[in-house]
Amino acid sequence: MRTITLRKVPAELMRKILERAKDGDLSLAKTVITLLEERLGLGSDTSDRTYHDLDHLAGSWTKEECDAFDSALSEGRLIDAEGWE
Repeated sequence: MRTITLRKVPAELMRKILERAKDGDLSLAKTVITLLEERLGLGSDTSDRTYHDLDHLAGSWTKEECDAFDSALSEGRLIDAEGWE
């Protein structure tokens, strides 16, 4: 295996990496390798991946918006009995 050295890592990036390492109870090196593998799609098991790209949307709808969305989808949730004959 090769060794690399990273210089001039931005402070915010370093903070996030250290936070991830602490949360996962991993070493700094293992955390960086894991992040690189995830980003490049090289992880051996992708079934337990958690994505956070839509987290900012969670809980952002009002009750009325949620009801309107569910109502708009209701027709698509129906089973066409003729199609199953």
